[in-house]
Amino acid sequence: MSSQMTQDSIIIFDTTLRDGEQSPGASMNLEEKLKVASLLEDMGVDVIEAGFPIASNGDFEAVSKIARTVTRSTVCGLARATRNDIERCAEAIQAAPLKRIHTFISTSPLHMKYKLQMEPEKVLEAVSQSVGLARNLVDDVEWSAEDGSRTDHDFLCRCVEAAITAGARTINIPDTVGYAVPDEFAALIGMLRERVPNIDKAILSVHCHNDLGLAVANSLAAVRAGARQVECTINGLGERAGNAALEEIVMAVRTRQDRLPFHTGLKTELITRASRLVSTITGINVQPNKAIVGKNAFAHESGIHQDGMLKNAQTYEIMTPESVGLNKSTLVLGKHSGRAAFKDKLKGLGFHLGDNAIEDAFRRFKDLADRKKDVFDEDIRALIDDAGAGSVQRIRFLSLEILCGSRQPPYADLELEVDGAIRKIKATGDGPVDATFNAIQQLFPHPAHLQLFQVHAVTQGTDAQAEVTVRLEESGKTVSGQGADTDTLVAAARAYVNALNKLLVKREKTAPEAMTP
Repeated sequence: MSSQMTQDSIIIFDTTLRDGEQSPGASMNLEEKLKVASLLEDMGVDVIEAGFPIASNGDFEAVSKIARTVTRSTVCGLARATRNDIERCAEAIQAAPLKRIHTFISTSPLHMKYKLQMEPEKVLEAVSQSVGLARNLVDDVEWSAEDGSRTDHDFLCRCVEAAITAGARTINIPDTVGYAVPDEFAALIGMLRERVPNIDKAILSVHCHNDLGLAVANSLAAVRAGARQVECTINGLGERAGNAALEEIVMAVRTRQDRLPFHTGLKTELITRASRLVSTITGINVQPNKAIVGKNAFAHESGIHQDGMLKNAQTYEIMTPESVGLNKSTLVLGKHSGRAAFKDKLKGLGFHLGDNAIEDAFRRFKDLADRKKDVFDEDIRALIDDAGAGSVQRIRFLSLEILCGSRQPPYADLELEVDGAIRKIKATGDGPVDATFNAIQQLFPHPAHLQLFQVHAVTQGTDAQAEVTVRLEESGKTVSGQGADTDTLVAAARAYVNALNKLLVKREKTAPEAMTP
């Protein structure tokens, strides 16, 4: 990465797998994290923050596996300013050809007093010690000043200088609580460049949260002020209001070269695929009017807009749909389509599956084509994503029959496979969805509470596939599951089972003790 860097290069540091996973319900299992990491690598992401190894055995395993799998991107692990964190992180990323330890400590008066309960001089000492330890274990060390945007400037300069002296080659300034505004944040970056004597020995990075909706604006303002790494996530995923959205950062740089004369190494044609994958895995849908990847981002309904588009697309589109991976083709396959056409379509949509997976996907496609007159690209994406949504399964959905209407109480006749054994039951409820979920509860008793039940149509028409999101909560831990089917109730059952499987995995995890940048 560094050998290809120029003065105008922007390093894209993706933290979807670490900070993004801190969104309520957004936890991912090992196989899902590997899928996301592989796609991020294919996109050309420079640094993939794979997780927080000290947080749990599950996090450590995921970071270790990603380190053994990713070869072209730098694999990064997060660590607090403690020996145990840093050594555990170094162990997790050991196998990666390109590896980085990202260590951090709070520097704002508020955080030092109430969170760390440490005096500034002790924090400064911890900066030097933690970075020095990390530098002895790996060549590439990043240091972050948590709550940097609310830190006293004099103290921040001392901390940054100490971190660089101890061996940090990337200095990250987070707007941890999303408090900054663009001119203020740009001035902060400019101040560090002017006042820190050894700042030329490090790359300045920014990590902006979106509490005021300014994460992308703050990040781009910082780039214009001299920052050369941006920390971001797919779809802006992250705790609270989220992080700076990778797709918005990258496309803003690509589209506004007149004001942002920089470049990234990202293959933007994979943006839509990445957005869809992360949305499916986490169960967090992208809002329709979301920039770049929202369903309406390239839709034009008003008559004057449509007229302008027909005459010249540039009248109302500042970028092409193809530049972010959206195909203009809609209906291309049907029940008479063969394997060759199906494989070609998968390739065009950005899916790279093994022979067995293609056979399974083709069978599911044929089943869908028998039930649905028109098969759209979105249908195929939903079908493939749903097939891999619950790869770690103790519970498998087998069949569902529903009897409902206005004349009698509804009931669900459900069949699941639980730990290899087939179980059947009939259950009633206040409506068909309630009956279905009651049946699952009886076949697999659990204390989880339903927090969210959400349905949206993948495409238009009465025969559209329904994509259902279910969020479950148990003992403060939340997970989301998704399922897709032309039958909404079957999709609901699949989503609930998918969420339960994720919850069983998450029961093994423990949350990190400290809030992270």
